[in-house]
Amino acid sequence: MLVSKSFIPILKNNPSEAKIKSHQLMLRVGMIKQSSAGIYSWLPLGFKVMKKIEQIVREEQNKIGAQEILMPTIQSSDIWKESGRYKDYGEEMLRIKDRQNREMLYGPTNEELVTDIFRSSIKSYKSLPQLLYHIQWKFRDEIRPRFGIMRCREFYMKDAYSFDITDEEALFSYNKFFLSYLKTFKRLDLTAIPMAADTGPIGGNLSHEFIILAETGESKIFTDKRIFDLKSDGTKLEKKSLHELRKKYEQFYSVTDEKFDKVEFEKKVLESNRLITKGIEVGHIFYFGDKYSKPMGGSVDLPGGKKDFVKMGSYGIGVSRLVGAIIEAKYDEKNEVMKWPISIAPYDIAIIPMINKNDNSALIKAEKINLQLEKNNIECIIEDTDENFSSKVKKMNLVGAPYQIVIGKKTEGDLLEFKEIGKETVNINLSEIIKIIKEQKAKN
Repeated sequence: MLVSKSFIPILKNNPSEAKIKSHQLMLRVGMIKQSSAGIYSWLPLGFKVMKKIEQIVREEQNKIGAQEILMPTIQSSDIWKESGRYKDYGEEMLRIKDRQNREMLYGPTNEELVTDIFRSSIKSYKSLPQLLYHIQWKFRDEIRPRFGIMRCREFYMKDAYSFDITDEEALFSYNKFFLSYLKTFKRLDLTAIPMAADTGPIGGNLSHEFIILAETGESKIFTDKRIFDLKSDGTKLEKKSLHELRKKYEQFYSVTDEKFDKVEFEKKVLESNRLITKGIEVGHIFYFGDKYSKPMGGSVDLPGGKKDFVKMGSYGIGVSRLVGAIIEAKYDEKNEVMKWPISIAPYDIAIIPMINKNDNSALIKAEKINLQLEKNNIECIIEDTDENFSSKVKKMNLVGAPYQIVIGKKTEGDLLEFKEIGKETVNINLSEIIKIIKEQKAKN
């Protein structure tokens, strides 16, 4: 892909309305464009990153046996009245009426709709458990949308739902998602810590938020530093293994501000291990039993002719929010360098040829290199504009391809100027470059 043919409307300076790193970068490199307050169009660069994040989320959901569906954005108010949440949800819910004067809403979440789908289809306990998920746009009418996609009104989200017959089986499902989230964020090169959290309008009595550390985060967190040393490697999709994993994390005090207890914190955590900081919520899981199944008649047949209401949980990941969260974690604002994790980078490598008016040999060489990279499934962007060299480098540093090749005066024979963003330049041949990138991609 040539920069000159790409839709990447890069700005020279940070927009004045953007106050945090992610909002600044996403506007500056043309990842998004504001449509109205808290609502954005996703342009090619941003959309590409988001779709790669979506695929990683999807793959990790599939690994635990969750099945993908797709529910609509517009829902009937009737099912929300059944659950009792229609009036309780508040002004964040966008309520509308169709031409038949029927009350509808733009879905802020999907507990009611998925329960309606379940109750119409599953009748016997023998069909349990069921794990269903979809990745869809949501709308919550935030009173004060800000920080770009971090606190907006329309957002792209993965939400999953579990259906089980007993509390024990339901917690097994809950723990599957607990592991899935740890693995998902690891593949995105993020350290996300599960923290005991308030259940909010979703309800229930068990909930964990997955938080990444960031100065711009809206969540205040209180945690034991030792929790950052824990790993999920080797955990099996078995009850005992998953139970031990969650307990391993829960042994360390780690909560958001809604659950914070100063006395308990100081009692359980040595002063040297205490960490009080801010973070960004990137995932949230809930167990709420029969909160929705009971009022909505979500029951199954048991042996002996009895019926019982299924036990449910819900599990959310903010796919669009993750784009911003990763920028907050990875963007070097001082040096204006963004290094995307290779698993989600818009391009694996940028080629920056030094082009002269009367000599396009560097560009020709860049295009030949690109052909070889494409044969090896390596995505490349070529900075072929007539801007000066330093401007080109600066632009590619903002775009954030993890690797760069410079074709210039120091390029000799088969050796190329190659570097990983943030590291020193080395002179190596193309086959070695391909090997390095393929090895890194394989790790993810």
